[in-house]
Amino acid sequence: PGCNEALLYDESARTMAIMVVTMTAGTAIIMWLGELITDRGIGNGMSILIFAQVVATFPAQLWQLKIAKGWTVFAGTIVIGLLIMAAVIFIEQAQRRIPVQYARRMVGRKMFGGSSTYIPLKVNQAGIIPVIFASSLMYLPAMAVQFNQNTTNPVIVWISKYFTTGDHWYYMAAYFAMVIFFTYFYVSITFDTEEVADNMKKYGGFIPGIRAGRPTQEYLSYVLSRLTFPGSLYLGLISLIPLIALKLVGASQNFPFGGTSLLIMVGVALDTVKQIEGQLQQRNYEGFLK
Repeated sequence: PGCNEALLYDESARTMAIMVVTMTAGTAIIMWLGELITDRGIGNGMSILIFAQVVATFPAQLWQLKIAKGWTVFAGTIVIGLLIMAAVIFIEQAQRRIPVQYARRMVGRKMFGGSSTYIPLKVNQAGIIPVIFASSLMYLPAMAVQFNQNTTNPVIVWISKYFTTGDHWYYMAAYFAMVIFFTYFYVSITFDTEEVADNMKKYGGFIPGIRAGRPTQEYLSYVLSRLTFPGSLYLGLISLIPLIALKLVGASQNFPFGGTSLLIMVGVALDTVKQIEGQLQQRNYEGFLK
């Protein structure tokens, strides 16, 4: 509602110039604050600022749900949301560790190698990028309808009926499929199994029971594909939570317990806690991640 109304009441060149200068200056200040937090604080500064903005919307969104649906739905939403958050934390920390051993080699009179390590492969190897890609593309049908409001084209009418509000099952199915596709696509780009296998072979590393070279690449691809499948389903389900809440209880699409908001919150919080833990252990204090 209200999308057809003018965004600006004064469209003069002076107003446009003031808006551009104000937004540019504000962006520069935010980036400067983010760099200060990164240099003098804990965690990534921009991530902390985004985290604070997401968390700040929680009380208002939940209270609006309480006003609209009552205490029962409000309490149930909080309980279910906490369970979802616990599940997200568990999956975000889950990983498959591929053991790697390095053969000993003599260089001059010194012996090198012989150590053991591992390759950590996360269940959610792609992060929130697939959800961002999919949600961005799902705006295109609504834009097409916006530019063709008075048309009688059956395709545009069908898109307007099923792909503009986000509360139809066709929209959800397409969104879910796109998240899965972009998860596989992004993982295949960011984790090059051939490069990892070549580097291991170059430095004398091998996976126990797997020959170096192409067999190692095939094994890593096999393990990665098996991890990516549940990871893509997980991202798809998390991204659908706001849409399902919109359809079932009439919540807004900014529903806090789901989508990119929840992934950003959990990811930034876990990363910050791990950095604090590392700083404490570096200074010989007892860590609190027990």
